[in-house]
Amino acid sequence: MEKFLNAVQNMFKIPELRTRILFTLGMLAIYRFGAHVSAPGINKVQLERVWNEVAGTLLGVLDLFSGGNFRTISVFALGVTPYITASIIMQLLPVLSPAVKKIQEEGEVGRQKLNQWTRYLTVVLCTVQTFFVATWLSRNAIIPDTWPATILVVVTLTTGTIFVMWLGEQITERGVGNGISLLIFCGIVIGLPNAVLQVQGRISGGDPMQTLGVIFLIAVLVALIALVVYVESARRKIAITYASRRVGNQTFRGQETSLPLKINMGGVIPVIFASSVLAMPQTLFAAFPPAQGDTTSAWAKIYGFFQVFHGGDPYYELVFISLIVIFTFFYITIVFNTDEVADNLRKHGGFVAGIRPGAPTAEYLNGILTRLTTVGAIYLALVAFIPQVLLSGFKVARLPFIGDRLDAFLTATPGLSWIPTGMGYQFFFGGTSLLILVGVAMDTVSQIEAQLVMRNYEGFLGAGSRLRGRRN
Repeated sequence: MEKFLNAVQNMFKIPELRTRILFTLGMLAIYRFGAHVSAPGINKVQLERVWNEVAGTLLGVLDLFSGGNFRTISVFALGVTPYITASIIMQLLPVLSPAVKKIQEEGEVGRQKLNQWTRYLTVVLCTVQTFFVATWLSRNAIIPDTWPATILVVVTLTTGTIFVMWLGEQITERGVGNGISLLIFCGIVIGLPNAVLQVQGRISGGDPMQTLGVIFLIAVLVALIALVVYVESARRKIAITYASRRVGNQTFRGQETSLPLKINMGGVIPVIFASSVLAMPQTLFAAFPPAQGDTTSAWAKIYGFFQVFHGGDPYYELVFISLIVIFTFFYITIVFNTDEVADNLRKHGGFVAGIRPGAPTAEYLNGILTRLTTVGAIYLALVAFIPQVLLSGFKVARLPFIGDRLDAFLTATPGLSWIPTGMGYQFFFGGTSLLILVGVAMDTVSQIEAQLVMRNYEGFLGAGSRLRGRRN
C-alpha cells in the first residue's frame, strides 16, 4: 500500500503527467455536467413512467453505455454508442473491401483517413438513431408530436454526441488513457453510490439472511473482478526466431522474440453484440404492442412469449451464452488473420521453431488461436451469466419435465430460495460493466505507470513489477 501511495504522489511531481491527469479529470467533469442538461421539450414525468416499461430492452443497453444519460434524455443521451458502432464497422470493413484494406496498409496516413471516415460515419449513424429516438419519444407523449419538436431533438442529440466524441479524442490525445473508454467507465462508475446505498439499506434492516446475502454478493463480485484481472493479463507467448540477414553493407544478427496472444482477444465486443441482438425483440414489441384485448393473433402470442424472454429465463440464458460463443469466434476471426500474420513473419525472416514458414505456420497459429478462443468464450459466458443470475435469478420453473418440482424444492429450502427470483437488487454490475471497468482501469494505470518508469520513478507495484494493460 505504501508503494501505491508513493506512486500516486509521484504522479503529481511530474509536470507533464500532472497536466495530463488534470486535463482528463476536467474533460470527464464536463461530460458529467452535460448529463444534467435535458434535451428541450422533455416531459420528465411521462419519461419516467415509460422508462419503467422498457428498461430491459435495447434502450437499457444504450443507457448503460451513455452513463445513465439516455434515461433522462440529456444532451448526451446517446453517449459514445454511435462512435463505438462506427468503429466496429470500420474494423470489419477492411475484411470486406480490398480498397479499404489498401488504405489501412498505408501507415499513419491511412490510419488518419480511416479515423476521419469513422467520424463521418458516426454523424450518419447518430442522425439515424436520434430520429428513431425522437419518433419513440413523440409516440409516447414525452415530446410534442410535431416535426419542429422532432427536428429539435435530432439536432440536439446529434450535436451532443459529436461533442462527446470530441471530448474522447481530446482525452486520448492530451490526457491519460483511451478517451472513449474512460467516458464509458465514468458513466458506469457514477452508478456505484446508489448500489452502495442499496446494500447499506439491506444490512441496516437487521435481517441475518439479508446480511449473509450481501456478504455472498460481495464475495462473488470480488472473485469475478479477480478472474477478469487474471484473464485480461494472461498471455500465450509464441517464441519467434528471426534469422540473420544482410541489408547493403550491414549484417543484422538473428534475434529471438515472442508473439503474445491474449486469452480474451475479443474484449467486451462479443458480450455487447449478444446483448444487443437479444434486446432487439423486446425493443420491437415495446414499440409495436398488439391491440388491447388481443390474445389470439399470432403477433399477440409471440408478444406474450417475449414478455418472459429476458434475463433469468433458461431459454434466454441458453441463447445468450450461445451468441457470446458464436460472436467471440466470429470477431476474433475478423480481427486476427493467421494467414496474414504468418505471411508477415515469412517476409521479415521470422519463423516458429520446428514449424515451416508460410501455410504450416498459419495452421499452427490457427490451432493455438482456436484453443485460446474456446477458453476466452467460456470465460466471457461465465462473467456475463453469473451476475445476471444473481440479480435476475434463474426461472427454473420454465425448465421442461423437472421445472415445477425443482422450483418448489428451491423455494422451500432456506438459503436457496433466492435462485428462482434473484437477490432483489436493482443496480447493474453485469459482465459487460465488469469487463469495461476492469479493462479500462488496467489500461489507464499501465499508461500512467509507463510514464513513471520512463522518468526513473517506481511504478504502482514497486521496482521490477509492471502492470499490463489490454494493449501491452
